[in-house]
This record gives sequence, structure tokens and C-alpha cells, in this order.
Amino acid sequence: MKIDLTDTTASKINKALVKGRRAIGTPAVGMVLTLVVVTDEENAYDALKAANDASHEHPSRTLVVIKRVSRSPRGRTQSRLDAEVRVGADAGSGETVILRLYGEVSDHAQSVVLPLLLPDAPVVVWWSVDAPRDPANDPLGALSQRRVTDSYAAEKPVDELRSRAESYEPGDTDLAWARITPWRSMLAAALDQVSSEIVSVEVAGEESNPSVELLAMWLADRLHVHVRRAVSAGPGLTQVRLETTGGPITLHRSDGAMATLALPGQPDRAVALKRRETSELLAEELRRLDPDDTYASALRFGVDRLGGIQSAAERAEAAAQPVPALPVRSVTETTPASVTASASAPADQGDADRPTPAKMPPVKKADPQ
Repeated sequence: MKIDLTDTTASKINKALVKGRRAIGTPAVGMVLTLVVVTDEENAYDALKAANDASHEHPSRTLVVIKRVSRSPRGRTQSRLDAEVRVGADAGSGETVILRLYGEVSDHAQSVVLPLLLPDAPVVVWWSVDAPRDPANDPLGALSQRRVTDSYAAEKPVDELRSRAESYEPGDTDLAWARITPWRSMLAAALDQVSSEIVSVEVAGEESNPSVELLAMWLADRLHVHVRRAVSAGPGLTQVRLETTGGPITLHRSDGAMATLALPGQPDRAVALKRRETSELLAEELRRLDPDDTYASALRFGVDRLGGIQSAAERAEAAAQPVPALPVRSVTETTPASVTASASAPADQGDADRPTPAKMPPVKKADPQ
């Protein structure tokens, strides 16, 4: 059921929601959260479809905020709110309100959204495009317990990761991080099966793909070894190679669907590693509303501290240099099984000018409440 409202108010929208629920015979509200989707007209269809699909796992009230830019100076001074209320089969497993904001009201979206939030239910804000530089201090982000962005949708994804690290607050997350969950699980399980020391890591994937950068930062942060970032044709992540004293561990995916896992002394095995839809990524993020400390730690490691790909001559020269041993933390620190190893980080000739961990600037932290 759809109800169109033109030049309306939040009070009229709430009444339309009650009317719609009664009309379809479900007056009770059985939703677990409010999902606020901030998008533009171009991407509204895809964002709404992803939110509706995710609602089958997390029944929610979905508020889609679309800021319409008027072309004329007169239109920009005239405020108007149009809404489309959807309940029943048209709204997935919850209810949906599409809000189109015109004129000055588009600068105060939080005043429109606030009266429509479910009482005593968590709020999640997802920016499908054009996420603010500081989501936690954005007027809409301040209403939520969880703030979801997508660095992949940014014009310069790697620069977006740097901005996310500078402005990180507990509750921030990124769909680029959710994309590598199967890779992290697979690598953690693989490392549980070996006891060799990890020497170095190489992560290969598309250029300017934030998920590839995040996986490399996660490995460097967890293992305390040198991680090189290599560029491949894709799609997305293509390979992770961990050099160990017992032989290399490789996880290779060339088609975006199936991958091959190779462990020293064991036959190669095929594993499912399919690239997931946005709705699956969003559903994963909605499963946990507490701060993701692992994501925060990987993000704070910094893109600039990753090494670039080396030539054969550079690798031979680096191997000849004496290398001090570094302690290694477990890559499966957050899983039931743990990996304990110590590794040495080979020097990288191309990283001489990169800052050491002690020289990295501190990352902004949330003020204690």
C-alpha cells in the first residue's frame, strides 16, 4: 500500500503510517530499529531496494531522505516536504517513508526525521553516497547509535579512508569493511592450521579499492609484519599471500565467486568467496550495533604505512639486510581459536620515508560520556 503526501508535515506522515497499518490489518508495530537512508534521486532506487531486502532479516522503519536541489533561486528559498508512505508488501518486512526535501528544509533534515523515529528503538544512519566528512557530528548522524558509510562510493576511495580515520568515533563503520568479512574469516581459519612464523604479506586487488586497503591494514595491524599492496585487474580483491617459514599461504580469487586456498603441505582446496550484494552487506552491519573495535584498529593503522609492490631486485636487496624481530599479534584475536606467532618484518627499500608507528599522529577519540 502506498500513500502519497504533498507539501506535508511529520505529523501527517505519522497519521498516514497508522492509517496504512490499519488498512492492511496490522496495527501493531513489530520493528526492531529505525534505518535512515540518506541518498540522492539518482541512487534512491538501488538504496531503497537494498534497505527493503535487508529488512527481511531486520524488520525496520526505513526513512529515505532525498534532498532535492532547486534550479532557480526562488525555488531554493521555498521549503517543501513531500512524502511517500509504504506499508505492507511494498515496504519489505517493515514500513518505508520516502522523504523529499526542497528548499531550506533540506538543510534541516534532522528536524523532519526526529518525529518519525521509532520510540525506544536503535537508530542506524546509512549514507549510500556523499557521506559527510565527520558522520558522528553530522546532524543526522548525531541521532544514531550506528553510522554506515561506503568508501567505495566516494570519488577518491583511498582519501575517504584517511578522512574516516581522522574523524572516527565509536559506532562508525563502512560497507567496504563488511565486504572483506569472508576473506578475514577464511584467512583466520587458515592460520589456525599452521604453526610457522609469518614473515611478510602481500595483498593484491583493484587499484583504489578501499576493501583491499582495509584488508591489508587489518593484516598489518593484527600480525605486526610488513604488508605490501599490489595492484591487479580485479574484480575486487584477488589474492592474499602470506610468506611463512614453512612455505607460502595463498588465497586466490580470479572470478569474484570461487577462490583457491593453498596451505604448505596440504592439497589445494576450492572455497566459496562470492562478492556479495549491498543488501547482504547492510544486513551484516545491522546485526551488531556496538562499536567495532577491530575495524577502528585497522583503520587507524593508516593507508600510508602500507608498502608498495617490490621488484625482484629490490626484494633480493631487502632480503640481504639484517632485520630485527617484531612480536606478532594473533590475526584471530576476535575468534574462538587463536594464532600465536612471532615474525620478522623485512625492510622495504621503497618505504624508507614512510612514518613509523611512533611518528603517526594520534587519531581523534570520542569524549567519555
